[in-house]
Amino acid sequence: MSRIDVFVAPRPNPALIRVMTSVNRIVMLRGIPGFRDILPFNRLAGLRGVANVRHIDFPHADLERLKASCGAGKATFITPNHPEFFTDWMIDKEIVSQVSPLAASWATNGVVNGLGRLMQKFWLANNLIAQIPGNSGAAKEHSVVWALKGHGVLLHPEGGVGWHANIVAPLLPGAVEIGLEALKRGRATGPDFKVWIAPVVWKLVFTRNVEAALGKECTYVEKNLKIERQATDTLPQRIHHIYSTLLARDEGEWSLSSEEGATYAGRQKALVAELSRRLGQAISSDTAVTDTAELLRRARRWQRENTGDADEQKKVRVLADTIQRLQRVGSWASANPRITQEEIAEHLKRIRNDYCRSGLRDTMNRLIPQPAGPRCSYIRVPDPLGLHEHAGSVDDAVAELHRRMQATVASTVAKLAVGGSFIFYPNPFYRH
Repeated sequence: MSRIDVFVAPRPNPALIRVMTSVNRIVMLRGIPGFRDILPFNRLAGLRGVANVRHIDFPHADLERLKASCGAGKATFITPNHPEFFTDWMIDKEIVSQVSPLAASWATNGVVNGLGRLMQKFWLANNLIAQIPGNSGAAKEHSVVWALKGHGVLLHPEGGVGWHANIVAPLLPGAVEIGLEALKRGRATGPDFKVWIAPVVWKLVFTRNVEAALGKECTYVEKNLKIERQATDTLPQRIHHIYSTLLARDEGEWSLSSEEGATYAGRQKALVAELSRRLGQAISSDTAVTDTAELLRRARRWQRENTGDADEQKKVRVLADTIQRLQRVGSWASANPRITQEEIAEHLKRIRNDYCRSGLRDTMNRLIPQPAGPRCSYIRVPDPLGLHEHAGSVDDAVAELHRRMQATVASTVAKLAVGGSFIFYPNPFYRH
């Protein structure tokens, strides 16, 4: 078995964690005052702040609410939303540094184990838990043991990054399942033992108009993907045209056509439905399965259990990957008549992550995506979910966690909009 798929328990080094907290705060997030706004220094990510998060708005009441859920005598699982890659760990690390400095954090095995032995040692010393796809038992066991010691465990219930900060994706049940196991063990030692699922949400907002920088990035994407720009298109229309062209290429690849005048959402839905039908046939799945997420789970299981036929493996993998990629632009994209610069930036980052593969620049963008300008992070903490008080099922707990997170995201965005924090454009995905 490759080392990337072997779980190694973290070995947290408190001194290193303290040092990296300061490095994260200055180098990764805020940058160095006096350099971060002056040419040529502001072109150097380490001086400007790699994630370019200049300000953090974390109200005292929210911080205290999260602190109250953490500490000795309880097990706490911190569950942030997951709107952006790389910046996620930087903001999450800043949060846990204030409430549970020795909290363990889940990360993909590609990060923890896949960058060489020296980097693996570094990440384990920073208390990262490697998630091994299809074999997460050891990571879950370690999480329970660590949480029972009174240290928090942070994991993203949305799973992968979707680049849609205003919408919380359907949640995975892992945090609740691990929490219930911790509750069972904790109650064995004391009947009053408590387990908290502590959700956190954060929203990034540009601190100035970044249309010029977004336009430059859009031009790069158009050239990289060989998509001709329509001269009269606005910036949002250019994004819509890119996605429409990419969808047409997928339709052609699978020998499908769309009705003339069909909306992007309608075309996408029809293509996903047809590819799902073909995937179901390829894995001999029950034709009654209408839930795409369940079909994709079955496809992953089929791939693990049927390794003998390379051609069929490739067919199933390509079908499943295409469906997942298409679904990354959800119904939320066409739900509102207006779109913000932040949402345009998310579209561009999603396109670059999913489609641009031409060299080192694209590889680096996937690992360390660079924002179009300075930003403020608005961190809010919904009410924690006490599993020691919860009488329902795992699904009920997951649904309630999602409700609290989405409600807090929506109220935060609404307040920022009223305060004039966003620059709006007509949304070309709306009814198109």
